Amino acid sequence: MLRSTAVLLWLTAVSACRTANTTPDPIAAAPTQLPTSTAAALPTAEISTAAPEANSAAYPAVPTLEPTAYPAPATAVPSPTPDGYPAPVTPGSQDTYLPFIDNGLQATATPSPPTPAPSPTPIPTVDFAAVKADLQAQGQDLAYAKIGFHVSVGGNTDGLDEWMRQLDAAGVPFFLKSADNAEPIYVAQELMRQSGVPHTLVYRKVAGGNFVSVPNYDLPAAEAARQHWQLHTEAFPPELDPSLVWMETMNEVDKNRSEWLAQFALTTAQLALQDGRKWAAFGWSSGEPEPTDWESPAMLEFLRLAGDHPDQLAIAVHEYSYNLDEIGDGYPYKIGRFLEIFRVADKYGIPRPTILVTEWGWTYDEVPEPPQAMIDIDWAARLYAPYPQVKGAAIWYLGPTHTNLADLTQRLIQPVLTYSLTHYFAIPRPPDQAPLDPNQFPPP
Repeated sequence: MLRSTAVLLWLTAVSACRTANTTPDPIAAAPTQLPTSTAAALPTAEISTAAPEANSAAYPAVPTLEPTAYPAPATAVPSPTPDGYPAPVTPGSQDTYLPFIDNGLQATATPSPPTPAPSPTPIPTVDFAAVKADLQAQGQDLAYAKIGFHVSVGGNTDGLDEWMRQLDAAGVPFFLKSADNAEPIYVAQELMRQSGVPHTLVYRKVAGGNFVSVPNYDLPAAEAARQHWQLHTEAFPPELDPSLVWMETMNEVDKNRSEWLAQFALTTAQLALQDGRKWAAFGWSSGEPEPTDWESPAMLEFLRLAGDHPDQLAIAVHEYSYNLDEIGDGYPYKIGRFLEIFRVADKYGIPRPTILVTEWGWTYDEVPEPPQAMIDIDWAARLYAPYPQVKGAAIWYLGPTHTNLADLTQRLIQPVLTYSLTHYFAIPRPPDQAPLDPNQFPPP
């Protein structure tokens, strides 16, 4: 149905109604040859959509890279139905249309008679192991597309499980954030245990009354941190492994209390290190905090601690354009705000801290039509790729809202999967670091 003539005509009509955009289709086939210039001369990140056959011609065959080992479960664990979590509400209409994005694939004709149904046309996935080996031989490194999804209880996640499984099978790390719903994080966690692919998984408790999403500002920062930590650790789902899953305990905190929050974060960070947990601080709103706030004494101390413990401490930020039609509106002061954190870290000789973009998108309740959304996502993927400290960005939102946002966002699952399996980026190889000039990444 997705590749039928009717759908193609429908998509053509949709595209014709939009403002003309000369940006090329981000999924369209790109040259498979790697650049011959050095990593330092690649500030915008080189990109390829090579199919396996093309890779075999351009790169010598190499053995599959050994993944990072994670503790394996004693026995295979089935997909859970966690106790204590409300059952998902019935999703909205599933009669949604996925876009046909021309990536060089040919639609598979339906045989006559129409049974059995044909298998879906496979995505010509990049041979990432071969590409990585070739890039490293040239003194560069490989980066994947880092755009993932934000889920919750209910909404519309049709296709998310397949998105996870296909990326995991291809060795592509994905980014997934969930609020109050442990099940998708648990499924991803068990995939990671078995494959060793380093997915980035974030869980946040939302329900539960006062002082769940923000701390008690009326208490001394250290005491508020201890109480807040106890609340969230006691509520952390027991089926989730805190050494693999990031805890995000705050959401869009008060930017006018940045020094208090820095002291709060210092105490919480020490508790997280002591308990062997992964913790992401702040959850700043898009465009916050003020740049000078990062240079206060307590905030610099927290940045140093986070920079020294990148696998356990992170900074959670939200990056929205607040504009449906211009993803780069206000760039880099809204989307791209993470660059300011890195600028301060570099200024004071602090290792760049781990960044989790736990909410990313356009507005609270709108998502563009898939063709335009994928142009915007391609830009964001290029922006985040050169910085290995940025682990990913979660598109807002597959969960329930007062609008049909979940259904609109669900239409992006398949295009984002295709994009992630067919794109990679050549970036500087550590200890070299990408420069921070935002002009490297002009918005579409």
